[in-house]
Amino acid sequence: MRPTSYLEISASAYRQNIAFIRSRIGPSPVISAVVKGNAYGHGIPQMVQVAEEAGIRHFSTFSSDEAFLVNRHSQFTSEIMIMGMLFLEELPQLITQEISFYVFDFERLEAAIETAKSLQKQAQIHIEVETGFHRTGFELEGLDRLVEILIREKKHLQLKGLCTHFAGAESAINHPRVRLQFERYETFKKAFAQHEITFERYHTACSAATLLFPEFHLDLVRIGIAGYGFWPTQETFHLLKPSLHESQYNPFRRVISWKSQIMSLKPVETGEYVGYGQSYQTLEKMLLAIVPVGYSHGYRRILSNQGEVLISGVICPVVGTVNMNAVAVDVSHLDKVQTGQEVVLIGTQGDKEITVASFAETTRQVNYEMLTCLPSEISRRIVD
Repeated sequence: MRPTSYLEISASAYRQNIAFIRSRIGPSPVISAVVKGNAYGHGIPQMVQVAEEAGIRHFSTFSSDEAFLVNRHSQFTSEIMIMGMLFLEELPQLITQEISFYVFDFERLEAAIETAKSLQKQAQIHIEVETGFHRTGFELEGLDRLVEILIREKKHLQLKGLCTHFAGAESAINHPRVRLQFERYETFKKAFAQHEITFERYHTACSAATLLFPEFHLDLVRIGIAGYGFWPTQETFHLLKPSLHESQYNPFRRVISWKSQIMSLKPVETGEYVGYGQSYQTLEKMLLAIVPVGYSHGYRRILSNQGEVLISGVICPVVGTVNMNAVAVDVSHLDKVQTGQEVVLIGTQGDKEITVASFAETTRQVNYEMLTCLPSEISRRIVD
């Protein structure tokens, strides 16, 4: 069976992105590849393979189901860390498989301890502290109770990390807040040290913080969007650009490309409406290429009369309303066109490129949102 479209995952692009990040952070910090959201739409099975071949041995997920998927596809003894959701009834499996997880409240901490006792095996945990993001994390007011539990139950716990998450390191307007968060994190770190509680790794930095704040690198950096070849925001790039060598104007390479083919060709007379409703009326005779990709595949309906694709190395506009399973593209300006011909929805063809950013600019989505909307059912192929 052949899919109506497919994604190409470039292993060489990923290697280049990781090499650039390593050049920024030096040899010591561990790079944790963040693969939440189906690896930002790239596919967890594919990205585990690509990342491990690039030397990555640490993965961060949001949830336990993602962690189990990473574990299933890992070919090495890579570490896996859950940063968010898990179900307490899964703790025996997580502890047995030595998957580490964030602990940010006393309920999860006490459940982890009780499970570890019953299994006679240490739970591998990262203590997340609240520094100003106000989503998850132990409050400073609960520090005394937390210290007491960690000391009392230390033989049942492996303290893999002390962590926090920054609230917007990708934007300069947030940098005073981010620096204050790091100061609060240091307060927690010193308080634990006073009680001789130490952690295997200290980590705070996401992609933006890794690129912009060398002092936040610590022992591990959590690399998400940057690993896939995207800047967290355009502002992040402009903030970093003065420190880049001229040859590194944009050191990141997009890992993902999205391709389909022409399903059929349809000549349309002047004055006719194209597709559902009356959103597009031809002003002259046109030749349309019908491409079997629609909003059910992640090609958003808001791209109606706004999207663009590449055919024969030429930019061709989407006309009419994006359907569930198809779009119509104006190919009247092409010399030669035929069914089965390649259509690039994201990627390069000749010297032209359709970027994920172009989708974001058109739809007011951010890169993250556009990528993670790509359904897991789309075929993903690893290329070099």
